[in-house]
Amino acid sequence: MTDILEEIVAHKRIELSDFQREMPLRKLSAVVEHELDEVESVSMKKALLESESGIIAEFKRKSPSKGWIKEEGRADVIPFSYQQNGAAALSILTDTAYFGGSDEFIRTARQSGVTLPILYKNFVVDDYQLFQARHCGASAVLLIASVLPKDACRRLLSLAHDLKMEALLEIHDEQELDYVDLTPDMIGVNNRHLGTFHTDVQSSFSLAQRLPSDLCKVSESGISHPETVKSLRLAGFNGFLIGENFMKTPDPGTALAEFIKDLKL
Repeated sequence: MTDILEEIVAHKRIELSDFQREMPLRKLSAVVEHELDEVESVSMKKALLESESGIIAEFKRKSPSKGWIKEEGRADVIPFSYQQNGAAALSILTDTAYFGGSDEFIRTARQSGVTLPILYKNFVVDDYQLFQARHCGASAVLLIASVLPKDACRRLLSLAHDLKMEALLEIHDEQELDYVDLTPDMIGVNNRHLGTFHTDVQSSFSLAQRLPSDLCKVSESGISHPETVKSLRLAGFNGFLIGENFMKTPDPGTALAEFIKDLKL
């Protein structure tokens, strides 16, 4: 891990201590266990494999490298607009300190009418966060290879399944290819280096042939042109996580609709 990533993870652990003082794990887990039979899970993997566009539209208001992208962005408006305009699934940033997110954004999106699969986008380092993700209405969680030892990742993947969620396991380079052995629901290639924030979509193309053909594959970050999505699909990718390209526009939902329209040309 590089400095900024180490900083984010260190802050995450402090944040988790605060959360657990407010609501201990045993109390949160009891609430979630009660909810498991009440809320139907939606498969993100299935949605991506069956979608013509495969676009995971992201609600992302801020980033550590660029600051605020859309500080006024509303979770009761943009996610539902994404759904109305053809997204296959959604990703919602829930990290507050570095990305201006919140678990409450997923609850708000659900209350606004979002029924699509929602990815809980955060830096997951502890079991507690999976209970948080399930409690706020997420369908899947992001597990990042570069912040998790393989054994910890295996345990979190199993727990996500116990909580009726899927997992998108994110890798960045060939050194993390051994994590594929964990057989996650989806494998993501992040084109943005989490330490330097340098972005290069070539990362996805370089790793495409090294990934199992039957695995649901997602290319993340740095995608701004429909032609790139077309090329990535030919390379074997099923999902395409796009956030900033839409969020920086006046109307992210309309920007998504135009993007999908151009995809079909």
